[in-house]
Formats: sequence, C-alpha cells, structure tokens
Amino acid sequence: QLRLRESGPGLVKPAQTLSLTCTVSGGSITANTYIWDWIRQPPGKGLEWIGAVAYSGTIYYSPALNGRASISRDTSEDQFTLRLDAVTPEDTAVYYCARGVRLGYFSVTYWGQGTQVTVAS
Repeated sequence: QLRLRESGPGLVKPAQTLSLTCTVSGGSITANTYIWDWIRQPPGKGLEWIGAVAYSGTIYYSPALNGRASISRDTSEDQFTLRLDAVTPEDTAVYYCARGVRLGYFSVTYWGQGTQVTVAS
C-alpha cells in the first residue's frame, strides 16, 4: 500500500524559507511513469499546484510561485522535498504531497494527509 507523509514546521516567519519533506513508503519515487507533486490549499481557496519531480528526476514548477519554489529528491530514502523562499502570510496553506501521472492535481491518485503551514510573526 503506497503511503505519503509530509513533515516540516507548522509555523514559519515571514521572509524565511519553508521546507517540507515527503516520505514515500510502499513504493519507489523512481518507479516508471509517476510524477510526485507538491500541492497546497490556502484557507477558503482551491487547490494550487506548486511543482513536481518526475520519476526520471526532471523537475517542474508552477510559474505562479515566481521562482521561489525549489524541489529536490533523495532516491535512497524515497523522499522529496519542497523549499519555498521568502514566504509571506499568503503562503499559509495546507500543503500536500501526492502522486500522479501528469502535471497538476487532476491525475493524482495518492495523497498525503496534508500538513498545515502558517506564516506569521
């Protein structure tokens, strides 16, 4: 059974860097065809795709983040990480890691439970 679990701080101060890690169990992040996504949902708003790392290691970003996001992976640990620089209160959201087969969240079939991140001083 594939499981994804997000971990990271729940509170980040403005202008700092948010760092989240997704740990995958029951599967490999190098398994052919899959895309491993970071997605968030701000309070009262819809889902927003942040970016992804494909099984091949190719990394994709949403242009909406204006270059603030950075995604990396550790294949030996089946983990992938999101870093978001220069956060503001508008980055407050529930952050999810997920697995799909195409970019975006419409093809996601496995989700982590989500982790609340609040940006506040």
